[in-house]
Amino acid sequence: MEQELFEPQYKEIFPFWDEISETDREFICQNSFALTYPKGTNIHNGNECSGVILVRSGSLRLYMMSEEGKDITLYRLHKGDICMLSASCVLQTITFDVFVDAEDDSECYIISGSAFAEISERNPKIKIFALETAVSRFSDVMWVMQQILFMSMDKRLAIFLCDEAARTNSDTVMMTHGQIARYIGSAREVVSRMLKYFANEGIVEVSRKGIKILDKNRLRKSTL
Repeated sequence: MEQELFEPQYKEIFPFWDEISETDREFICQNSFALTYPKGTNIHNGNECSGVILVRSGSLRLYMMSEEGKDITLYRLHKGDICMLSASCVLQTITFDVFVDAEDDSECYIISGSAFAEISERNPKIKIFALETAVSRFSDVMWVMQQILFMSMDKRLAIFLCDEAARTNSDTVMMTHGQIARYIGSAREVVSRMLKYFANEGIVEVSRKGIKILDKNRLRKSTL
């Protein structure tokens, strides 16, 4: 039953799938779980080994938390994306704490971290895939750090609004000021002040429905 549910998806996303034994494929499927997380649910808390997460629907947010409770969004995962940083028992060189929340109602497939670690030890191609998947996300993390350390607030906000509009294929970003602040590593008051500035310049329109982009060209110029 497990193999019928999970194998079609794993065959599509794992390049090593057809190169491992039938026994190993069955083992992965037998140690997989289909779980649904309501919006706002914490899925992975720090350096625990929650397992390898495959997003089937919805979206997840990965972030780091300071001792004072301030969080910084590292990146977000959407349908078809894989999270390896939630499986510290697979990638033992990952020693920093990463948290994962469902930012929308999300359906995920979870492969047991210990099972994935066991099978990767006897299949080098699986271990290479795990490392490559994790490393590919570090470019996203470095981009976030670059923005926080070296970019002005107006540029960071403009980049986020442009990226979100492109991702959703909509001129309206349906988020609160607090949510945007969390994503770009700032304070809600700062985001509200910058949105007011953009609104006064005729670049956006701010309402309870969200932030509507009125002048995409000028917003893009703000990112340069």
